[in-house]
Amino acid sequence: MDTRATSARYVFDSGPTTEPVVPPIYHSSTYKLKSVDDYLKILDEGGYIYSRLNNFTCDSAQAAINVIEGGKGTLVFNTGMSAISTALFCFLKSGDHIIICNPVYSGIYDIAVNMFPKFNIEVSFVQAGCSVEEYTKQIKPNTKMLYGETPCNPNMAILNLEEFGKLGKSRNILTMVDNTFASPYLQPVIKYGIDISMHSCTKYLGGHSDLIAGSLTFSSVELWQTTIRYQTTLGASLSPHDASLLLRGIKTLPLRMERHSSNAMKVAKYLEKHPKINYVLYPGLESHPHHQIAKKQMKAFSGMMSVEAKGGLGGGRILAENLRIVQLAVSLGGVESLIQHPATMTHGPMLMSDEDRRSGGITDGMVRISIGIEDPDDLIADFKQALDKIPESLCAET
Repeated sequence: MDTRATSARYVFDSGPTTEPVVPPIYHSSTYKLKSVDDYLKILDEGGYIYSRLNNFTCDSAQAAINVIEGGKGTLVFNTGMSAISTALFCFLKSGDHIIICNPVYSGIYDIAVNMFPKFNIEVSFVQAGCSVEEYTKQIKPNTKMLYGETPCNPNMAILNLEEFGKLGKSRNILTMVDNTFASPYLQPVIKYGIDISMHSCTKYLGGHSDLIAGSLTFSSVELWQTTIRYQTTLGASLSPHDASLLLRGIKTLPLRMERHSSNAMKVAKYLEKHPKINYVLYPGLESHPHHQIAKKQMKAFSGMMSVEAKGGLGGGRILAENLRIVQLAVSLGGVESLIQHPATMTHGPMLMSDEDRRSGGITDGMVRISIGIEDPDDLIADFKQALDKIPESLCAET
């Protein structure tokens, strides 16, 4: 009975063969081989041995992302940060130099400032949204990677992808872009000559705030193959269950991104005219300093924006804490609208000094907003009632 309990297996051996419409979740950690010789053969030719190395459900998610990105290969990871860190430590070594935009996602900032020095990796920062010439000025003989975000977190600066890709190719330097805020549907960065496109799949690709994942898509098979070893050895593979959730989210990505974008445009236009708002940073607005670049390289302008409320720190906190539909939470890209206060949360004192935040354009009154797919009129009404709670006396102080 013990042997039957552990060894029973259903084998379908009659009737027409069918294929599931939805790729199944392959929970198995290991796979039965027919021969010991199959082990090396599978490693060389492809197939499944152990799920840390690869898994059918993860391969299905990778294939879907790669098609959207237009890449030569995609890898999915257990977090966005594991995707980024795997790429950084795969392609950088002691003595190398990387140029990174500022501001940048807080996890990258932590690696650059606190971890790279331990590995003797040199870092230079350039202002996010700067011309590519500013990257050029920082290039050294040991520069091995140019890193950018577009739109940038949290100040929504736009990187000129075409010029960025050309710079990397002309100097034989790897280019890597965090495309999370746009999604590959709105902005397929590989076509602009970028070597590595990174996404926190937790955000728009997943789209439902119910998974943690990341992805890297590569412009060449060689880069993809080089990274596979680092991913599997570092143990950064995605679980098959999360891969299934991710694959489900990808199927509705185009529909959701169109709605996120149209909602965000309506909310941004409303907030831009509100007397208790100093400015709105949304690439779709003509007032955005990089609107023309965004218009050239983005199909639509996504659901992300940053807004500075009058009243400084107090005004920003009142706005963030008094919304009813829009929820106070980190992360972004889900169907629900979220808001967070960078100066006290994601880019707060536990990570950045006041001077660091000012250099990145992160003000005390700035809030970052991820617009969801709710009724836009309901969202506007929610912002109105929350802004009404900022006292006029507080607004007069700024």
